[in-house]
Amino acid sequence: MQIRPIAAPTEVRELKQESHSSELLAELKSAAKDIRLKALDMIHRVGSGHPGGSLSSADILSVLYFHHLRLDPRRPDWPERDRFVPSKGHCAPALYAALAAAGFIPAAELACFRQLGGSLQGHPDMTKTPGVDMTTGSLGHGLSVGIGMALGGKLAGQGFRTYVLIGDGECNEGQNWEAAMAAAKYKLDNLTAICDANGVQLDGTVEDIMPMEPLADKWRAFGWEVLEANGHDVGEIADVLDVAASVRSRPTMILAHTIKGKGVSYMEGRFEWHGRAPDDDQYRQAVREVSADDR
Repeated sequence: MQIRPIAAPTEVRELKQESHSSELLAELKSAAKDIRLKALDMIHRVGSGHPGGSLSSADILSVLYFHHLRLDPRRPDWPERDRFVPSKGHCAPALYAALAAAGFIPAAELACFRQLGGSLQGHPDMTKTPGVDMTTGSLGHGLSVGIGMALGGKLAGQGFRTYVLIGDGECNEGQNWEAAMAAAKYKLDNLTAICDANGVQLDGTVEDIMPMEPLADKWRAFGWEVLEANGHDVGEIADVLDVAASVRSRPTMILAHTIKGKGVSYMEGRFEWHGRAPDDDQYRQAVREVSADDR
């Protein structure tokens, strides 16, 4: 499965002239690979979890946590930190891998994923896991929560930005569109939503279950700035995040075009791997393929 080519907006193409360093991009690619490997290990170890979306969102999380977000792992509740709402909370394995690499939780804690008494639930829990800003998992709610954070920050005169990661299948939920109207009404230019647009959801393709195209035009019609990027190109992701931070008087939606199960041949583009753990042989193959991916 291939990502369809996306023509970058003019402002993104111009920004690329001052592009991020090759050293940074190499670090972000390496971090994304580490997120994938750790997510696969967590899911295989416990025999449950959601590999498809965890793998598709790894590059996005890498750029956010290791380049873009203002965070301090020593102070997870720092008032001026940027907020991140993982609305597609079933992709918790990728989030936990990023949090561990960023220093919010001990790497050893990843072995306790989905274990009774552990701090890493199947879906993120802000009362248990340092670095998690919102308990999520019920799809469609995260954007509304992010709007509350962004509006609260503006009213309090705080300078943090709020980021929300949603899925294209999640856009089936009507609450997202009520939230979209509210964000535009309040001119929340400190809010950036990122759609992990992998075209696949729990039991089929988005196109078959509830067609969402033209998705970019829908968000524009609701008053949002819309940017698009290859969601597996860390350079493009970093560029559009920079552009989003410069948008004024409206919220921004980044459509990150991705592949469900990215990096594992038998998972790519397959809804069957939305919420299924690999067996021992499948896990070993997945590790080999992700480790050898030098894109």
